[in-house]
Amino acid sequence: MKKTISALLLLLGAACAQAQIHSVEPSTTTSRLYERTDFVIRLTARYSNAYLQEEVALDMLVTTPSGRERLLPCYWVEGAAGTASRWEARFTPQQRGSYTCRFRLTEAGRETSLSEPVRLDVGEEAVSRGILHTRDYWTLSYDDGTPFRGVAENICWESRANDDSRYFKALHERHDTYNYDCLLPLFARSGGNFIRVWMCGWNFPIDRQRDFNNPRYTPSEAYYNPSAIARMDHFIDLCERLGIHAMLCMGQGDVAADRAFFTGEPQARRYMNRLRYIVARWGYSPAIGMWEFFNEIDNIQYRDAANPIPSAEIVAWHDRMSRYLRSIDPYDHPVTTSISHRDLEGLNAVEGIDINQKHIYRNTGAIPAEILRYENRYGKPYVIGEFGYEWDWSKNFDDFGDEMDRDFRRGLWYGLFSPTPLTPMSWWWEYFEHRGMMPYFRGVRAVSDRMLSDGSGSFEQLSVACQPVEAMGVRCGQSVWVYVRNNSAEPKQSLEVTVNTGCTGSQAIEAFDPETCSWSSEGELQTPGRFVLGGVALEPWAERIYRFTPKTPAS
Repeated sequence: MKKTISALLLLLGAACAQAQIHSVEPSTTTSRLYERTDFVIRLTARYSNAYLQEEVALDMLVTTPSGRERLLPCYWVEGAAGTASRWEARFTPQQRGSYTCRFRLTEAGRETSLSEPVRLDVGEEAVSRGILHTRDYWTLSYDDGTPFRGVAENICWESRANDDSRYFKALHERHDTYNYDCLLPLFARSGGNFIRVWMCGWNFPIDRQRDFNNPRYTPSEAYYNPSAIARMDHFIDLCERLGIHAMLCMGQGDVAADRAFFTGEPQARRYMNRLRYIVARWGYSPAIGMWEFFNEIDNIQYRDAANPIPSAEIVAWHDRMSRYLRSIDPYDHPVTTSISHRDLEGLNAVEGIDINQKHIYRNTGAIPAEILRYENRYGKPYVIGEFGYEWDWSKNFDDFGDEMDRDFRRGLWYGLFSPTPLTPMSWWWEYFEHRGMMPYFRGVRAVSDRMLSDGSGSFEQLSVACQPVEAMGVRCGQSVWVYVRNNSAEPKQSLEVTVNTGCTGSQAIEAFDPETCSWSSEGELQTPGRFVLGGVALEPWAERIYRFTPKTPAS
């Protein structure tokens, strides 16, 4: 009898400990378009580490109003294995209509529980334009179809406790200034709408336990650091409020990016679990403008110059991880990765990489040609994720500060007049902020917005001549835009700008001065198939933008 009772008790205990989804609690059952909806899921499951999907995973299975099936990872919040635990999902609907959501629990890769369906009705009202996607070489677009161009800068991290700059250590360690709560509002007020940020040992170090070189993070034995998670939550909320989108460079996490990282299966599983958490917690947000796997992967490849990691192994890793990321990101955020200056054979052709990227220093003048060269060869949008007059932080930039400023300015205009969805992103954000360069973005944004409006997102490069100064041209709808720059220390007088457009008729001419951020009317011009604007004068290093719009219907 005692043996029978003991057996019954064991069976009862085993049944109680069986994996089961107990409840699903949505924050609302009626949502506005592009509005985040949260789900709280309570369940019992068996695991030793809730962040390892090989042990346990909870997925939200979404049927969209159009009938498409999507998967969104959920993340563990609290609770021990074998007891009721709390998990959450953060979901942004991208279509109007009724969604059906079910939650699937798996243990050791085997489905052990499936929830009843939950309905989410999404109304006509939209709270934003949605999430960014690739569109063409010139632009990205929001979910609602609105074209977007990024006026962009690197603001990759906040001030560190111990900065490694030789001449600007004290500047870079100003915690009251070089933090996202100060820099991002300033950037947004100045017209910026896109930044690049890093996840690394001192910035958003979600999988690091201690030694951050940053006073904003607290040591913890938790698998994912609570202080880093909280800081990232705050950053995402701040970007959303300011209308800023971020290229999130995720890096390798708190492990060595050695050859084993790219070839080992345990390392791959660890990275995929980290990706899964990042997407589950922050993928819902329009603030995520792009996922970036690595910063300058070629420098990682050649960290041991005598034994570089084979390109084929790094390319195969990017192919695998981009396919995996696509499978768990229901929002289809664009995906990129970056090189410094050495191409890896096959990397630009990886199908899961939407946008190719490189960094250019000491050669800003090459930016327009490089963008065209890569796009023509690989058929993908191309961005310059970093650029600058100088990369060597052991030098005193004040010795050539004016050259740094001029290079900063021209890189932005080269990008705006080239087929790239983001302006080239300057490095040394602390230095340029300190020199008062942040407001310069205001003029770039003003021109960018009018270009987008003129052409409803359409761009066409035009042939422009203005010897002996630089000139670039773009057609946006019926308007023609021309950028001219005196790339010398001598003033230039009586210049002629010639633009071949194929248009005839009277054209109204406006000029924009980037230094004063002001427009002026330059009269009208008759154009028998081309513009010839005479009498242009440019001071040393000066830049000017012209806009030609038809006074009569174009023929």
